[in-house]
Amino acid sequence: MMDKLLFYAVTLLESGLGVFGVRRFYDQPRYAVVERLDRGVEIRAYAPRVAVETDARGQGDGAAFGRLFRYITGANRAGNRIAMTAPVEVAGRRIAMTVPVEQGDGGTMRFFLPQDVAAAGAPEPTEAGVRLVTVPEERIAVLRFSGRVTPEARGQQELILTQVLREAGRATAAVPFFMGYDPPFTIPFRRRNEVALRLSVS
Repeated sequence: MMDKLLFYAVTLLESGLGVFGVRRFYDQPRYAVVERLDRGVEIRAYAPRVAVETDARGQGDGAAFGRLFRYITGANRAGNRIAMTAPVEVAGRRIAMTVPVEQGDGGTMRFFLPQDVAAAGAPEPTEAGVRLVTVPEERIAVLRFSGRVTPEARGQQELILTQVLREAGRATAAVPFFMGYDPPFTIPFRRRNEVALRLSVS
């Protein structure tokens, strides 16, 4: 009972801080910026990582988000609650969820899991349509922006990203996707939003 109360107390605190775009307690997948291009575009090298994902109808798919949220709140074979903020102690395991949430158009939605959870063996999902995946090492071109994430705003940033990559002679591997670091109620100018493109392996 105390574990459950602690979990919800931490989640409430995280939500309050999230209004102001405070995310310093979040764990993030490791990456190194290996090159900077025009207009703020970064080329990042990401290490292999583990995610929990589900099929989505695109950005803002509440049902997809709900399935992933249920996974981190106990819909897994271990019954573990995975906090979205600072780690909490649950059944002897200290686990936390990472940002960003990755969303593709009409593809998948992903929550990335911390390295210690992946190393210990992430618990298997119990809900249909939710699965664990291992994302291999990869290079991703990223453009960061703030503000509300409307289809128009996202489309404009994707256009900038693709233009910069084309001018730099970089081949991409797929269509752009979105990485969100904040809850929907975060003050718009404090939001960290990113559009990204996986680069082709040469």
